[in-house]
Amino acid sequence: MPRRPEGPPPPPVVARVRVRFAKRGRLRFLSHRDIARTFERGLRRARIPVAFSAGFSPHPRVSWVGAAPTGAASEAEYFEVALSAPMEPEQVRAELDAALPPGLDVLHCVAADSPPLPDRIDASRWRLRMPGAAIADLDVAVAELLGRESLTVERATKDGRRRVDVREAVVWAVCRAENDTCAILDVVVRHTTPAVRPDDVLTALSAVAVLSVPVPPEPTRLEQGRLREDGTLADPLVPDRDEAARLVGQLEA
Repeated sequence: MPRRPEGPPPPPVVARVRVRFAKRGRLRFLSHRDIARTFERGLRRARIPVAFSAGFSPHPRVSWVGAAPTGAASEAEYFEVALSAPMEPEQVRAELDAALPPGLDVLHCVAADSPPLPDRIDASRWRLRMPGAAIADLDVAVAELLGRESLTVERATKDGRRRVDVREAVVWAVCRAENDTCAILDVVVRHTTPAVRPDDVLTALSAVAVLSVPVPPEPTRLEQGRLREDGTLADPLVPDRDEAARLVGQLEA
């Protein structure tokens, strides 16, 4: 007969909480694995009643969605945690935030509903701060990229070199000058497989025009969510009924 784990089974899941958090400052250089481990320790330290999987090696039931690449800051990272005992989402937010290091900041928690969290996210809005880049050169590069039907770039992955179509993923892009020595690019990118990352967008811009970026750019993810027809993103933590009410209000205005 197959072996069975000793002891009683883990308590059942009674609730799920969806969490939005920020990755700021020097902690943007943490890998996703490091962040996941830090949150697991934070959940234990905060004594959140996390549900565990069954079997010989139980794991906390935490589901991650679309982690930002290492080196990128973010104001919109998400995961869902299953609870073995009821707990108010705001209490989860406050106690988990207090148990984490500064730079991993829990911004908002809500009770999970349908559809699943991954089905609520299909695009990201990024802001790329580019010290030393000329706004005039960036304007030309963005216009050239948006004028293309397709533009692929190569990227090294753990499975070898992959080609990604940056133009297909880019919904819109707008550039502006922060000051005389720094350009800013705001861009909305669809989630594709493989994912188009901020450095892929910069590679594409450099391929279509002369664009000098003497200092490493500073990417920050501002939003994730479901792409609306107008190019904005729906907050994945807002219930669908509230999003529908927003659309009705726009039609009636």
